[in-house]
Amino acid sequence: MPESSKTNIIVPEEDPYFYATRNMADMLEKIHAISKEQPVNVLVSGRQGCGKSSLVRQYAAIYGNPLSVFQVGILSEPGQLFGEYALESGETKYKQFVFPEAIQTPDCVVHLEEINRPEHPKALNMLFSLLSDDREVWIEELGLLKVAKGVVFFATLNEGEEFVGTELLDAALRDRFYLLLMDYLPNEVEKEVLKKKTGITSEQADDIIAAVNFLRSSGEFGMDISTRTTLMIAKMMAVGASLSQALSVSLQMGKKELESVLLSLHLEKGYTEQSNMEFILLTKDFLSKEGFGIP
Repeated sequence: MPESSKTNIIVPEEDPYFYATRNMADMLEKIHAISKEQPVNVLVSGRQGCGKSSLVRQYAAIYGNPLSVFQVGILSEPGQLFGEYALESGETKYKQFVFPEAIQTPDCVVHLEEINRPEHPKALNMLFSLLSDDREVWIEELGLLKVAKGVVFFATLNEGEEFVGTELLDAALRDRFYLLLMDYLPNEVEKEVLKKKTGITSEQADDIIAAVNFLRSSGEFGMDISTRTTLMIAKMMAVGASLSQALSVSLQMGKKELESVLLSLHLEKGYTEQSNMEFILLTKDFLSKEGFGIP
């Protein structure tokens, strides 16, 4: 359920290693300019893990706007974003959630995450009024709520048959948004992100990208690997995991897929890695004696 207590709606910290196209930066500047004159809503679409939520956070950080994020996937009925009735000290009372506070905070960035994944499509009905030019909605328990000046609504979504639980976004709702499309980073930029955010070497970054490119393009496996996932792989390697270890746990790979990746790397660049399949005692005493860093 949405949070029922007041929270600080604050400006997020800027990510010093966030990359986007110059065109995307230009569009965000235009959106910011429009928001100073009239209401603006932005829909960010793209493949899973390509940085949609990070883009919204970075927008808020760059322009000094407070940010509030709401998970649409938990909504099962209209009005659920605003509050709910709950039993308190033997009495049924209405508890206001954070959403009304956010939309009435000037210049707030309101992020509606996974807007096409509500438990019930009608749960989004009250958004129509908030996203219109009037930007107001009547809630019986709270009265007339008006969206504050400068508030920007961002909605993010994953689209496609592979995303279980998603719905086609209502055409009338989609029509209220500008659309920004995102995709995965180019290889060279992705390598820089991996190095700067995890501290791995250039060689390690090259190996990760070579491995995921093989999986992305393979007709046999055809895995859609996001930058979020390559960062997971890099973080494992940054703390000492081998490439095969990092790939297997981050991509949930079986032995066949892993062997194919390592073979392709060996043929492409002579990459070799010893398999560590020795069985040991998984106890604190044994691991400490073996130098595993167990206190």
